[in-house]
Amino acid sequence: MKLVVGLGNPGEQYALTRHNLGWWVVEDLAETLQVRNESHRCGGTLATKGEVGLFKPLTYMNESGRAVAELAGETGVALSEFLVVVDDLNLELGSLRLRTGGSAGGHRGLESIIQSLGTDEFPRLRLGIGPCPAGVTARDFVLSTFNDDELPAAEEMVKRAVQAVQCWINEGAQAAMSRYNTRPEQQEGPTEA
Repeated sequence: MKLVVGLGNPGEQYALTRHNLGWWVVEDLAETLQVRNESHRCGGTLATKGEVGLFKPLTYMNESGRAVAELAGETGVALSEFLVVVDDLNLELGSLRLRTGGSAGGHRGLESIIQSLGTDEFPRLRLGIGPCPAGVTARDFVLSTFNDDELPAAEEMVKRAVQAVQCWINEGAQAAMSRYNTRPEQQEGPTEA
């Protein structure tokens, strides 16, 4: 089984923020795959279709690790078969970066998962939201919504992220990294999944 974990914060006030891009991707992927059987499990919502699970922790970003560790324990799925989808203010808006492991890079949700699992060896897909404007704290920036000029790029990035996740599911991490780890202007067209 492949498990796609989108990080975000529950609550209407966070739904359209930069920090909830992981949820945007999981929700769009659920629509694309026509997944409709969502249930509350492991401190989040889990929807499955065949051998694919889509998970949104409801523990708030900084406590994401508790829900992910519980899900890992309950399902027994190897961490290499988890893909955590997060925003990243260190990447320019529109960029995607998939890695099979590595540090949290200052992301509190990833820090929580690494701490709870005791390892950083799990795949993650980062969606660029940067750079953070001068004079704005990182916290305020990630909890803000996209402005009208940024929203089309953010929506296009989410579409490409859904394609990247489908590629990871169907062809593996190496194929997804070689195809999608580029800047927005370098992206190939859509691929069949």
